Amino acid sequence: MGRLRGMCGNNMKNIFITGGAGLVGGHVVEEALRVAPDARIVVLVQALDPRSYFVSSGMKDRVTLVFGDIRDERTVRDCVFNYEIDTIFHLAAQPIVNVALANPRQTLDTNIMGTVNVLEAARTSGLVQAVVVASSDKAYGKAKFQPYTEDHPLEGLHPYDVSKSCTDLIARTYATCYDLPIIVTRFGNIFGPGDLNLNRLVPGAMRALALNEDLLIRSDGTLTRDFVYVKDVAYVYVMLAQRAREYGGQAFNCTSGIHKSVIDMLDTISVAVGQPVPHRILNEAKHEIPEQALSDQKLRNTFQWKPSIAFDQAIRDTYEWYKALFSSHL
Repeated sequence: MGRLRGMCGNNMKNIFITGGAGLVGGHVVEEALRVAPDARIVVLVQALDPRSYFVSSGMKDRVTLVFGDIRDERTVRDCVFNYEIDTIFHLAAQPIVNVALANPRQTLDTNIMGTVNVLEAARTSGLVQAVVVASSDKAYGKAKFQPYTEDHPLEGLHPYDVSKSCTDLIARTYATCYDLPIIVTRFGNIFGPGDLNLNRLVPGAMRALALNEDLLIRSDGTLTRDFVYVKDVAYVYVMLAQRAREYGGQAFNCTSGIHKSVIDMLDTISVAVGQPVPHRILNEAKHEIPEQALSDQKLRNTFQWKPSIAFDQAIRDTYEWYKALFSSHL
């Protein structure tokens, strides 16, 4: 995959990133700085965790920070208007499935109305030239026909899945009805340096390895997912923003092509890092989608994209980050 520095980077002068301190957000900030080094990047955050990739990599000192909540319409509007934003990456969300199940109102409000706030600001600004909105493979729900393609119905049922189905549909509504240059992304399970949600599989496995503690598997270990490395994700986000006017209104799946069960993924991690991941299977999970697989042939064919980092190397790089994290916080 070619790294196209500034392919259209000079049209990204003022960039707004919601959720920029999260796993994907930190890497998108890094990629945007690489592609458009002279751009002003405004990052909306609720709080900063010193352990995050965004902070620990020093990127917070290279951007304009705004502290606020995506649910606050005025805060979002002020960011877009006051900084004359031309490019938006909307990544902020409540991302945890179990939290969504326990607190659906907050999740729906954050993920749905937060998206509306961003798109309303973009619609009324007149300066926005590109918006990339984070949906998810979860937006497809539990559909039987796999791998999912972009024209597959969005059939989320549980709170998080529904919030992403709605986010997706709302984004494309604004693209269609208001001629906004919006692209929607649907990624598989994203992993890499900076994921502090340790109840997820990969960071949980990294913690278990670093601390020699059992990883507790909530499911029976047979759930299957696509996995994709966060640095490839960040590249795709910035690439799509650079082509938003051309491909506005469309959605793109993205995955590494690696499709594994929980147990198979643990075996892959064990081989990559040279030691087994200690774990116990609890088989207590509820409302989980048994299997999900994406087709990203549209993305690959349209942009001649492919992952830039071998899967095993991505796992090893991720492990090194977590080893440093846990050794510094023991």
